[in-house]
Amino acid sequence: MKELSLHILDIVQNSIRAKASKIELRITEDIDNNQFEIQITDNGIGMDKVFLDKVTSPFVTSRKTRNVGLGISLLKQNAEQSGGFFTINSESNKGTIIKAVFEHQNIDRPILGDVAGTMTLLIGANPQIHFIYLHKKELEQFYFDTEEVKNEIDTIPIQHPDILKALKELINENLNDIKATIN
Repeated sequence: MKELSLHILDIVQNSIRAKASKIELRITEDIDNNQFEIQITDNGIGMDKVFLDKVTSPFVTSRKTRNVGLGISLLKQNAEQSGGFFTINSESNKGTIIKAVFEHQNIDRPILGDVAGTMTLLIGANPQIHFIYLHKKELEQFYFDTEEVKNEIDTIPIQHPDILKALKELINENLNDIKATIN
């Protein structure tokens, strides 16, 4: 995958299939230590030790419609190819934490891509899920929580097209503000 936002989409879809009701995305850009980290945490059904030990293989999937699962293995490969590492922790009935760390300045690190579009797509398709997105870059950060949004919009459904459009603009504006403070 050429964009990290597509990896995020794929991993979050795994969380949704695992019956997660709360999914947190954390992106941390640490320029001083040359690290770009993505962490996705969910409260889904998790994985047992046997499945966890083999989940990074492209020939392992929990899906019944195909025999390969490339999402986790490709994210791991991209992290390792860009001088980073990948970890996954999971417990049955407790959830999963996936972390991919990349060298920030590595030429092989995929670009972030349209994370605002990814988040609004996930929110629109899964309005019942509590999504949290935290993006940190040096001393700046952006925090987004769908429960806070739902409290503000009151009776308007979060998946309403006008709300999703406004949320995408909000996320993009805040991410651009973070970038502007560093440059």
